[in-house]
Amino acid sequence: MQLLGALVNGAAICVGGGVGLVLKNGLKEQYRDMLIGVMGLSVLFSGISTAMGGLLDEAVEPLLFIVSLVLGGLVGQAIGIERHLEAFGDWMQSRLGNGGGNFSQGFVTASLTFCVGTMAILGSLESGIQGVHTTLFTKSIIDGITALIFASTLGVGVLFSAVPVVLYQGALTLLAVVVEPYLSADIIREISVIGGILIAAIGMNMLEIRRFQVGNLLPAIVVPVLYYLPVQAFLGLLFGR
Repeated sequence: MQLLGALVNGAAICVGGGVGLVLKNGLKEQYRDMLIGVMGLSVLFSGISTAMGGLLDEAVEPLLFIVSLVLGGLVGQAIGIERHLEAFGDWMQSRLGNGGGNFSQGFVTASLTFCVGTMAILGSLESGIQGVHTTLFTKSIIDGITALIFASTLGVGVLFSAVPVVLYQGALTLLAVVVEPYLSADIIREISVIGGILIAAIGMNMLEIRRFQVGNLLPAIVVPVLYYLPVQAFLGLLFGR
């Protein structure tokens, strides 16, 4: 079931948010810091495991992931993806959060946090292409704990953010099913390596080890596609397949 990851993610937000509503006085700072640290370590480990699993494959292109990250980072930096995402979040917050009461503030803040992120994109593609939901399951745990923290201070609007999360990630998953016939095992393997590195970068951000503008690195995922598709097309013409 391709949409399982998206549905579990939405359910985790509802459960975590429900628990947060019970904690109306909010979490003590030391507990909040502990939870964020644990989530950061989990994300970092998940990203490193995913990346190393691909790099240990003998068929992997040893330098492609480096070239992809460099080229993708340059393109993302030039476009200013991270800056635009932050500007969009600020615009949404000013339009709805500040003037729409506590419900709107919780809904907008949580929706942006859960939807605008690399794990949402990579996890949805993984669910659609490979039928594997590991990344979205990991994200579900993180989002559930984050929803708990948000709901304890921002209220019931946080729970309703589960709706756009399921719709957004579900749409990405179904789109991945459509493009999957055009993606070879080589492309998927290289995307997995790059995706693991980006997820590890998110974990470093959460742990405040080193601040990466992960949004600006998203174009790196496209580079393996641009590298392999011309090669596949050439081989198809050469061998008539």
